[in-house]
Amino acid sequence: MATYAIGDIQGCYHSFLSLLDLIQFDASKDQLWLVGDLINRGSGSLETLRWAKANESSLVMVLGNHDLHTLAVAEGFVRAHRSDTVQPIFDAPDRAELLDWLRLRPMIHADGELVMVHAGLLPQWEAGQALELGQEVEAALRGDGYHSFLAHMYGNYPLRWDDGLQGMDRLRMITNAMTRLRVCKRDGEMDFHFKGELVDMPADTMPWFDVPARQSADSTVIFGHWSALGLQQRDNLYALDTGCLWGGQLTALRLEDRKTFQVPCHPADGPRAIKGS
Repeated sequence: MATYAIGDIQGCYHSFLSLLDLIQFDASKDQLWLVGDLINRGSGSLETLRWAKANESSLVMVLGNHDLHTLAVAEGFVRAHRSDTVQPIFDAPDRAELLDWLRLRPMIHADGELVMVHAGLLPQWEAGQALELGQEVEAALRGDGYHSFLAHMYGNYPLRWDDGLQGMDRLRMITNAMTRLRVCKRDGEMDFHFKGELVDMPADTMPWFDVPARQSADSTVIFGHWSALGLQQRDNLYALDTGCLWGGQLTALRLEDRKTFQVPCHPADGPRAIKGS
C-alpha cells in the first residue's frame, strides 16, 4: 500500500491517467491525496471529476480556488471566465451528483504531522487551529445556507487575520488563505496580485511558508496552487503544482519515502501559455 499526493490536475485528465499508470496506482490498496484544483482550464474536467467521484474511497481531496469557482458559476453567482472548461460538467446528466460531491470535499486534511491544503496557511495559524478554521468553511458549504456562502465568497478583504473576525468576513478570510495565498507580509497581510516566480516578488512580501516564526512549521505542509513556484521539497514543505496545465509536468509525491514521480503534459490536455492560475 502506498499514498501519493498529486499536484493541481485542473482537468488534465490524460496526464492524470498517465501519472496513475506510472505509479502503478491500485485503487484496491493505494490512496491518493489531491491538493485541489481538480478541474477547470484543462480539456477533461468532466472526466476528471467523474473519476474522482467514482474512486472516492481511494482518495482525499481538498478544495482549490478553481473548484470553488466552478460551484459559484454553477449557482449563477458569477459568470464563467473565457478560459473556463467546466461547461461539460454543467451539461452532464449527472451534474447535480458531481457538484454536490465536489461541494462536500474538505478545505484542509491532516494525518499525523502531514497537512494538505490547496494554497497555504497564514503564519499565525498552528496546524490544529487551521483544521478547526477549515471546518468552519466546510460547515458553511455543507449546510442549507451554502448558496449564501458561495454568493458572498468572492473578494480580497479582509487581508489580515484577526481571531475576532466574524460572519462572512471570517469565512472569506479562511477561504482566501487556504485557496489563494502565495505571498504575504511579515505580519501575514495577504497579497493576491502577485502570481509569478520568487525572483519577482514585491520587496515587502515573502512566500507564506518563509515568514519567520510561522506557527505551522512543526508540521509538513503539502500544497499546490503556485505553478510558477515549481516543485519545492523541504523537510517540512512540499509544493506540487508543476504547471501541467501550462505544458509542464504533473507530479506525484509518495508519502512513505518522499519520492517524486512526474509525467509531461499530455497533448490532449491543451497546455496554456500563461502561468499562475
